[in-house]
Amino acid sequence: MIDRYTLPEMGAIWSEESKYRAWLKVEIAASRALSELGLIPKKAFKVIEKKADFDVKQIERIEAKTNHDVIAFLTSVAKFIGEESKYVHFGMTSNDMLDTAQSLRVKDASALIDKKVVRVLSLIKSLAKKHKMTPTIGRTHGVFAEPTSLGLKFAVWYTELKRCRERFNNAANEMAVGMISGAVGNFANLDPIVEKKVCRELKLKPAEVSTQIIQRDRHAAYLSSIALLGSSLEKFATEIRNLQRTEIGEMQEGFAKGQKGSSAMPHKKNPITAERVAGLARVLRGNALAGMENVALWHERDITHSSVERVILPDSCVLIDYMLYKFIGLMENLVINKKRMKENIYMTGGLVFSQRLLLKLAEPAGSREKAYEMVQDNAMKAHNGEGIFIDLVKADKRVTSFLSDAEIDDCFRLDYYLRNVDKLFKRVF
Repeated sequence: MIDRYTLPEMGAIWSEESKYRAWLKVEIAASRALSELGLIPKKAFKVIEKKADFDVKQIERIEAKTNHDVIAFLTSVAKFIGEESKYVHFGMTSNDMLDTAQSLRVKDASALIDKKVVRVLSLIKSLAKKHKMTPTIGRTHGVFAEPTSLGLKFAVWYTELKRCRERFNNAANEMAVGMISGAVGNFANLDPIVEKKVCRELKLKPAEVSTQIIQRDRHAAYLSSIALLGSSLEKFATEIRNLQRTEIGEMQEGFAKGQKGSSAMPHKKNPITAERVAGLARVLRGNALAGMENVALWHERDITHSSVERVILPDSCVLIDYMLYKFIGLMENLVINKKRMKENIYMTGGLVFSQRLLLKLAEPAGSREKAYEMVQDNAMKAHNGEGIFIDLVKADKRVTSFLSDAEIDDCFRLDYYLRNVDKLFKRVF
């Protein structure tokens, strides 16, 4: 991933240094387990534990010749250890180390991601409670529908993000597995106890069964959970982008002193953070698809997944980490224009209260259909600029034969639409 979207802590997890450090951690844990079982000399393990190290530049030079990164790594480690290096990687295959080490890095990355998700949840919850009784217009098909609570909009985001977090953590837990099972996963040259000991030391669970690799449905689920998390962030960001449109003006990204919105137009304040979040979510969905393509491998293993994962796993972790970071800033500095929200509710002269009037009319009019016709006739006149909706209704003798002016006024009360918000909030918070 390019530096622009890489935060230092997450970037460090996916660095070459970190990769080889995780590889070495697995190899040392395996050597320890083998020595405890008497399969390699204890003295040899002491030397391995003390001297084991690597040189990244040296690994790169060796790999250029061998065209095998694991052999290059082990060769570099051997140069540090000396003769006892013959007991390193004893009975193991490359992916015993690679997949187990990858699980360690994913586990670390997942902890960073979850920490930011928790922060976003906290910010959305605060906004929901603060604006529980703030009226705003609800829209369906992009068109004014009925008044609702702004807090309820945030409550919807909150519950969706909670589901995303649960889904992500479940997938992360499925990824927290290791394997030390040998060339085709049958433990021919290793005792399963070695795997158990290694995983216990590394705080991973042993895979129930493996081939030469940990099965990639786990990775596909993990990448999909990240993509879904990104898609929800995109949904929230898209709502902010829409509400920032000049003709709506109900929300706006914070605009810092000295910030510029356009190289050509000095007046511009653009929703650039929300747009960035929305755009990067597309990359995550593409990576998730690539993860699914990695599930079907030949027999006990091929390496068609390997090159793909070198890109999609770190990139997805780096991107969702960055997107959450930017979204935190967006929520912390979100500008909410309550005055504009109320103005928009009344922009259409009360048309948005039509259902309440319909319900009030249905019983005295004798049928819902008859009531609907009366209300719609006046609504269409108002749409066509022939008058203000409430005035047209009060001038319609068909309506006033059933309802008094006071009863009609009661249908246009804004507080009616917030009367059950408290009940809804008790279900969420």
